[in-house]
Order: sequence, then structure tokens, then C-alpha cells
Amino acid sequence: QVQLVESGGGLVQAGGSLRLSCAASGRTLSTYAVGWFRQVPGKERESVAALNWNGDVSYYTDSVKGRFTISRDKATNTMYLQMNSLKPEDTAVYYCAADFNYNHLRNGVRVDYWGKGTLVTVSS
Repeated sequence: QVQLVESGGGLVQAGGSLRLSCAASGRTLSTYAVGWFRQVPGKERESVAALNWNGDVSYYTDSVKGRFTISRDKATNTMYLQMNSLKPEDTAVYYCAADFNYNHLRNGVRVDYWGKGTLVTVSS
């Protein structure tokens, strides 16, 4: 089993930056793909970014391309989401996730492990 715990959420003004972290425990993530999702109340959870196990293939939803960067540190078993040029529409609960199958994280289906989420609020 893998336990995932997010941190780094908070309130930021539009145009600002935040870096979300997700610490994993229970098992090394070195052979897992990792990803970030977000959800706004009343809407479906959306895949924001994903990174394959080797770190050489990545995915970003169109609305965050050029602004968000997903990364991982295998030495510390941690993944990150650097969010720049934040917009009010980025306001959501952000979840980290892990799965052996990278496409599960791209599509948001049958994902094995989820964090509990961290709230990001972007004020205008």
C-alpha cells in the first residue's frame, strides 16, 4: 500500500505561484507513474498533469500548459506540482495520485492510490 499526503495549498492572488508537494510512504514510487488532479465542487475530478515512472513522458491538461510543471524526487519519494501564473479558475482541491499505468493517470480511471487533497484558492 502507498500512502500519499499533499501539502502546499493555500490562498494566493492571481498571477502568483504555489508549489504543491506530495509525500509518499509505505512503498517507493520509483516504478510508479505519478499525477495531479483537481476538483471543484459540483464538477468531475480533472487530470491536471501526469509523469511516467521514468520521468521522460509527461501530460498536461490544456488549461495549465506552460504554467504548471510536474516533477518527482525519487530519493525522497516525493512528487511536486509547480504552479505559476495562477488564475482564479485554478481554484480547486488538488489531489496527488500514483499508479503503475501512466494512462490511468492521464485519463483518471482506475487510479490505484490517492491523497486526501489540498485546497488551492486563487483570488482575483
